[in-house]
Amino acid sequence: MITAATSLQSARPADWRDFFALTKPRVMSLVIFTGLCGLLAAPGSLHPVLGFTAILCIAMGAGGAAALNMWWEADLDRLMRRTAGRPLPAGRLERRDARDFGVALAVASVGIMGLAIHWLAAALLALSIVYYAVVYTMWLKPRTPQNIVIGGGAGAFPPLIGWVAVTNEITVMPLLLFAIIFMWTPPHFWALALFAQTDYAKAGIPMMPVVRGEKATRAQILIYAVLLCPIALAPFIIGAAGALYGAAALILSLAFVALAVPVFAGRSEEARAEKRLFGFSILYLFALFALLVADALLARAGLLQ
Repeated sequence: MITAATSLQSARPADWRDFFALTKPRVMSLVIFTGLCGLLAAPGSLHPVLGFTAILCIAMGAGGAAALNMWWEADLDRLMRRTAGRPLPAGRLERRDARDFGVALAVASVGIMGLAIHWLAAALLALSIVYYAVVYTMWLKPRTPQNIVIGGGAGAFPPLIGWVAVTNEITVMPLLLFAIIFMWTPPHFWALALFAQTDYAKAGIPMMPVVRGEKATRAQILIYAVLLCPIALAPFIIGAAGALYGAAALILSLAFVALAVPVFAGRSEEARAEKRLFGFSILYLFALFALLVADALLARAGLLQ
């Protein structure tokens, strides 16, 4: 059913806001933040202009991949309430415009990263774009309920790229940052999928609750929340982060597990447990990475042992 609001959106001609919407700004804010945290926490430094350029390239690459995702999934987005108002299903943009915009952003981001920073960071950025736009969007998402598990790697690249932009090498620590987001992604998205599963079922997307059922999804959420704890603590355990980060990672991870327990126990009234976990999971990642940067900066200033 087309609502009056949707009709008004469709009637409005396309403008810059629609192209900006193609980049998924809410998702991009997390991409920019974790990429910046990787850059700031890495040993060494970049000139501020180069640092800004690296983060801009990460944002452009993420925006380009998101635009390609919307181009490919325009027909699916039209079937789901939470995505029907996007520029393509609402009819404000042509699909080819979204495709061309996404390709332009992706190519420009990789080229600028390579020329301004170095080609290792550019290669990782290119890999992240292909992973999200092709491996996840075109291959995994429509075929397997493990789409979020395997596809979680797409969102885990930004801190790795930010770190490597500074150091020009791939070491254990940036791989741990990658692993944290990789393990965080399934419980984060499956919590959302539990209270949005009707939309996914209508669109024919094989999300875990739709294919395997709620019971299996709830168990997987708790398992991943528990597995996330040692991975989040690993930077402290290997001595790459200090006590501030270690204490924060322990407290935040235990809270994550505590909120996953009622989700595992069963559906609460109006999916409140699932919504609480989903909301906290966003706070969790922002807080964890912010405290990682604070720990690193304080240690460099000699304020932490």
